[in-house]
Amino acid sequence: MMEGTDPAAILREIQALARANHVPVRLVSQRQIQQTQGSEAPQGVIAFADALSEADLSELVGKGPLDAHAGRPPAKEDSVQLAPDQPDGDLPSAAAVALESADRKVPARGAGVAKTAFLIVVDGVTDPQNLGALLRSAECAGVTGVVLPRHRSAHVTPTVTKVAAGAIEHVPIAVVPGVPGALQELERLGVWTVGLDERGPQPVFSLKLGDGPIALVIGAEGKGLASLSRERCDVLARIPLHGSIDSLNVSAAGAVAMFEVARQRAAESG
Repeated sequence: MMEGTDPAAILREIQALARANHVPVRLVSQRQIQQTQGSEAPQGVIAFADALSEADLSELVGKGPLDAHAGRPPAKEDSVQLAPDQPDGDLPSAAAVALESADRKVPARGAGVAKTAFLIVVDGVTDPQNLGALLRSAECAGVTGVVLPRHRSAHVTPTVTKVAAGAIEHVPIAVVPGVPGALQELERLGVWTVGLDERGPQPVFSLKLGDGPIALVIGAEGKGLASLSRERCDVLARIPLHGSIDSLNVSAAGAVAMFEVARQRAAESG
């Protein structure tokens, strides 16, 4: 902490919390703060912490790998489109968008996987402000894990940490070689993947998203989902827009979809 600062309530609270948790506090000069700071506005306080540990993809769903076909809905070639005039009370779950064929039974999706698994897969978001905002919304919406590609993507930086407002301390993050491969692994783990795409055939609000393990796949600023990621999602869904502007900021779109899942999960739990 910077010596000579006004004894503001927030600084006293930081010192009290540090003492309670046996964290040493050092008073240093303003020059030392400026030389060490990792952000533009440290406000007289810098905290040092261990590096974040990366989670494994299987850890995010609460289970190890399953049999290649366990817990999955039928293949995409058996899928049917949702009728546009279908009553709200009869809306299918995300799993039921792909229906089982008449001559065979298909295991319930997510068998053996934590039903509460709720992931966000970030496909190429490069703006740290957007990633930080997504992480903050994810934590508030009850997301249980975030998946980031190792390359061509923003990662946790001081800017992301600041915008996330503490979310990185609560939401496990897995860093994967590539999003398409991660989507294949999620398929193997029994997780249903819903890609947000402005050209998606149906609104995200027309799917039941609260009754099983799910991953929302959010594309990059401007270009959206990569083509291979789009192909490997189980279903593509759009957010209906009603104004003159034809797109949402990626963090805003992600927040809308995340809280739709949260709303439906709250309704499912009664």
